[in-house]
Amino acid sequence: MTDASQARARLALAADLPLDDGLRLYQQVAPHVAYAKVGLSLFVEHGPAAVAAFLKLGARVFLDLKLHDIPNTVELAAARAGALGASLLTVHAAGGEAMLKAAVKGAREGARSKGHEAPRVLAVTVLTSMSAEDVGSVGLSGAPEEAALRLARLAVRAGVDGLVCSPREAEAFRRELGPAPFLCTPGIRPAGAAKGDQSRAETPAFAVRAGADLLVVGRPIHTAADPLSAARLIAEEVSAA
Repeated sequence: MTDASQARARLALAADLPLDDGLRLYQQVAPHVAYAKVGLSLFVEHGPAAVAAFLKLGARVFLDLKLHDIPNTVELAAARAGALGASLLTVHAAGGEAMLKAAVKGAREGARSKGHEAPRVLAVTVLTSMSAEDVGSVGLSGAPEEAALRLARLAVRAGVDGLVCSPREAEAFRRELGPAPFLCTPGIRPAGAAKGDQSRAETPAFAVRAGADLLVVGRPIHTAADPLSAARLIAEEVSAA
């Protein structure tokens, strides 16, 4: 695998746009971005059709639903997600060990029923939009990084395939949890880009050096005058890190 293809495999476009716009944007940046992230807004509006549309373009689909409910409900939803052919599926680590185990079971069984490879189930630890004050206000003790690591330990014990964390937590996760968990880092902002609502954002190079496997990029590409060039520069930074 070349450096360019390795970088491409480590980038996801957050397609948080109207579906037609998201499909056009992914087609533009696909030479540098392997994954299309289908989040709540797209899935609520279009459902499985959104996943199918990106798969048709050759994208690997990151189905970012952040499932969080009782174990039986999450198992059923994860099974439906696995049957769609998604490569990645998110759940909330805060749902607890039983829920996380149910998500993994459901995703694998759903994928098997349709002959798909099972999606990696990624547990979301602490949202990258949350500041230290936000973390305390919802009852989690310690700094965001400490709360995220506690949730990460729980999720790994439950058998998830990977974790979603800010780039700032990735190094600690790698140090404590080793090379096995697939680490996904949203909140990626190239140097000089506006952080928006991301309280714990970092650059692509920072995330890669910290141990991230997949970087999710949205607004720095959405809002660029030339999205293809923006994606290329990010991919080059990933390759060089």
